[in-house]
Amino acid sequence: MRRTPLAKNLIRAAALTAAGALALTGCGGGSGGGNAGKVVFWDTSGPNEHSVFKKLAEGCATKGGYQVQTEQVAFDQARSNYKTNAQGGQGPDVLRAEVAWVSEFAKNGLIQDLSATDLAKDSADFLDVAVGSTKYDGKTYAVPQVTDTLGLLYNKKMLADAGIQPPKTWDEVRAAGAKLGEKALFINNDPYYALPFIYGDGGNLVDTASKKITVNTAASVKGVETAKSLLDAKVAQTALDPSNSYNNMKAAFSGGQVAMIIDGPWAVVDILKSDAFKDASNLGIAPVPGASAGKGSGPVGGHNYVIRQGTKAKDNAVKFIQCMSSAESQATVAKELGLLPTRKSVYDTADVKSQAVVTGFSEAIKSAHARAWIPEGGQLFDPLKIGYADVLSGKKTAKAAMDEVAKTYKDQVVKEYSQG
Repeated sequence: MRRTPLAKNLIRAAALTAAGALALTGCGGGSGGGNAGKVVFWDTSGPNEHSVFKKLAEGCATKGGYQVQTEQVAFDQARSNYKTNAQGGQGPDVLRAEVAWVSEFAKNGLIQDLSATDLAKDSADFLDVAVGSTKYDGKTYAVPQVTDTLGLLYNKKMLADAGIQPPKTWDEVRAAGAKLGEKALFINNDPYYALPFIYGDGGNLVDTASKKITVNTAASVKGVETAKSLLDAKVAQTALDPSNSYNNMKAAFSGGQVAMIIDGPWAVVDILKSDAFKDASNLGIAPVPGASAGKGSGPVGGHNYVIRQGTKAKDNAVKFIQCMSSAESQATVAKELGLLPTRKSVYDTADVKSQAVVTGFSEAIKSAHARAWIPEGGQLFDPLKIGYADVLSGKKTAKAAMDEVAKTYKDQVVKEYSQG
């Protein structure tokens, strides 16, 4: 994921083989020219997920009496290529869009306003944290597909052998480190993974209500300092090279070389294939720690369905999304892939209650922190990537690095925002 540029999706995208992913430019002409009844669906999921979504899509088309053409596309190309195609009246009829793309596409007139459709009226069952990402300027432009957040993944045996309970605070992580040393926690230096530290101390990147830049406020700086302090205390480790940090983190955890990591539900499928977790019951999932118990908070992530502006297959596209986002479809996705549903009612079904990953992350999603649902939201991560890595490597203090990030935000990203 780079959802914007988020690491989990970059890792997911990197896993796509050339044979499994279609080049986007020029593919999937959609209803811009051709069969106006056929729904062309761009699926940006990875290899562990695509077959499930493809099968669901085909089933929805059969039930709805229309045709669907599902194309697997590489996540890291989807945003730019969708924009290029849509601006020329081409591209898919339905796109699986990362949550941060919705406001950008809506502002640029590239996706349909769904406010007057049955899709918008069917919102009461959706989680509030998921619905927030579907809105722009008071209107509805998307329907939630799956949601996610970051949680604390832990090796139950390693913690039990050390007499440690899953930590709820950063101080408890330090206490775990007194017994496990740097094997206690691996900190990924990707900017998306900085958010639990920043949110946990009451900080944020920007305040959209007051239009203020807040990444360098005292609370945000303290959050970044918390991450660095765990490294300095030798109770956590990281990889200084940002391009390898995520892979190194997963390898260390999967190999039983570190007891805890902060990651999302998308990572579990691969983790359970490893030697350390051949027994799936050895994997524990809890909300991320915070400054105090109950204050940990990961960012809201996930994906939404959007309809391309100008499609001639709008009616069938609406029916397609209704089916793909139904409680039945979401229960299938949760059961087969362990991804988090966006409908409240799905969490109460027997199949989903028996899904350990979903139930494990259900508490984390309750405390998940909404990101900035603004068109520029995706651009907030590249400057933070530099600043956060500089702090963790010891090149700069947290205050100096976050001041530089704030200046970049002001100069290049949210120019109309004031400094916090």
